[in-house]
Amino acid sequence: MLRSLPADGSLTQDQRQGEEPLPRRWTVFAVIAIALLMASIDQTSVATALPAIQNDLGGSLAWSSWTITVYALGQIMSMPIAGKLSDQFGRKTIFLIAITMFTVTSLCAGMAGDIATLIIVRMFQGLAAGAIVPSATGIVADVFGRDRDRAIGMFTSIFPIGAIIGPVVGGVLVTYTSWRAIFLINLPFGVLLVVLVAVLIRTAPRTTAAAPIDLRGIGLLCGLLLSTMTAITALGTPGNLRLQIIAAVIAAVVAAVLCWRFLRHARRDPHAVVPMRLLRGRTFGTMNMVNVMFGAAALGFGTLVPIYAEDRYGIAPLAAGGLLAIRALGMISLSGLSVFLLRRTGHRILMVAGFVLMVVGLVLLALPPQGLPPQAWLSIAAGITGLGMGMAAPASNNASLHLAPREISAITGLRGMFRQSGAIVSITVTTALLSVSATPGITQAYIFGVFAVILLAAVPLIVSMPDHRGSW
Repeated sequence: MLRSLPADGSLTQDQRQGEEPLPRRWTVFAVIAIALLMASIDQTSVATALPAIQNDLGGSLAWSSWTITVYALGQIMSMPIAGKLSDQFGRKTIFLIAITMFTVTSLCAGMAGDIATLIIVRMFQGLAAGAIVPSATGIVADVFGRDRDRAIGMFTSIFPIGAIIGPVVGGVLVTYTSWRAIFLINLPFGVLLVVLVAVLIRTAPRTTAAAPIDLRGIGLLCGLLLSTMTAITALGTPGNLRLQIIAAVIAAVVAAVLCWRFLRHARRDPHAVVPMRLLRGRTFGTMNMVNVMFGAAALGFGTLVPIYAEDRYGIAPLAAGGLLAIRALGMISLSGLSVFLLRRTGHRILMVAGFVLMVVGLVLLALPPQGLPPQAWLSIAAGITGLGMGMAAPASNNASLHLAPREISAITGLRGMFRQSGAIVSITVTTALLSVSATPGITQAYIFGVFAVILLAAVPLIVSMPDHRGSW
């Protein structure tokens, strides 16, 4: 039986005190971490295999790159939907479905005979990967009880580890075996995870009342995201400019209509897959805006820095990719401290400090080296940006969750959707500008300056949000 909740969905103080962490919580966390790491590695390792995929399956490099973009698009589509379904039908159930689907699609991707099949399979693999994050967050929140804030904050350290390991794993597998091994290596881990989850993780009570699946809302949300990404992609793909503009305008009109329909549906339907209360307001609405800005500047940074190092300073690809490892090390080094301080300081000051550090790092990237070799200068800038992300991410991952702990998975799914959407928009717009620029290195330096302004503009929004200290 579900416990009654206040109107805002939060738990009372007595209810929070009764939420004792479970004895096997760290074992469960380790299992969840393996799943998150597997999805993270798969997202980054495929980039190293693009030339091999193109040579083996044929097609242009542009088509091969779709194996990365459709994976991200699948994640954006599934995160909010899987989050809502996790709260409604059980986190363990959705997590098992997601892991099983990820494993099966990995097998299909490894056996793909042409580029079109691989792209389609990668879309479904992205859907599965996107469903892992919100359901995993809900499981961790269940087993850690009142320590859930620290456990969720520790998620921040898993993704940069994947960012470091992914390109290395991809490079080794492509060099010594085949690009297919990047996908087939997931099979034993996927099967092991299914067994461990089934045995170790108990089935927690549903956190929201059972209700019909909102198929209309899911359809509207998927159509909105697809049409929006189509409009952006049409402008960012080289070709006939007139046809690009026509396609982008048509897709944008469709997106506007679907957005209006979706918002109206979210406001009117009591069982909407994304309820309006999680989209607007001083806390949820503001945090959604901050997540878009964070995704545009911080996540977009990861894809664009190696290109910048190569175009402006002629740094070798391997060394340019190493800048991302330096950023990841910066994230890992401060994320633990941020998790420790979260209860004492609240999330607001940590987010502000982290965003300011990211602004400093982006400004240094945009400026020419001052008395140092370019490689050293960019390494310092990337490291400072990583420190900022490590400081801000655990706090931003917890911000607003305490207001509706029964809907953790739904809020987490929305957070991922908004961040990934911001990242895709910034990357697409940036690459479109670089394709027509006579001096792409200098152009990207200005773009990093714009990223810094975006993050700086997010600071007043963060300050305006209600703060929270202590456990929740």
